[in-house]
Amino acid sequence: RDHYPYTSPVGEFPPNPFGLYDVSGNVWQMVQDCRHPSYEGAPTDGSAWTDGPCDSRVVRGGGYAGIRRAMQTAARAAAGETFDSAELGFRVAEGP
Repeated sequence: RDHYPYTSPVGEFPPNPFGLYDVSGNVWQMVQDCRHPSYEGAPTDGSAWTDGPCDSRVVRGGGYAGIRRAMQTAARAAAGETFDSAELGFRVAEGP
């Protein structure tokens, strides 16, 4: 409904409550976490889950051409490290 045929310009919409722009619905964002079938055994301190097989990584937030249900921060899927798509990106973030 934003009238952009593809991704929208950075900062076009207000930030989320954490002050982050463009977190949901622009492109799927690949994160550092390795893909696991459930959250069982996941770190509880906010750190990335990097143990186990890492042949694919978690992607979050939905892409501009996806279904509405996937366009939220809680949405997650997986992509291999060599997967290429106009709907896949990443966010560079500085840790504590």
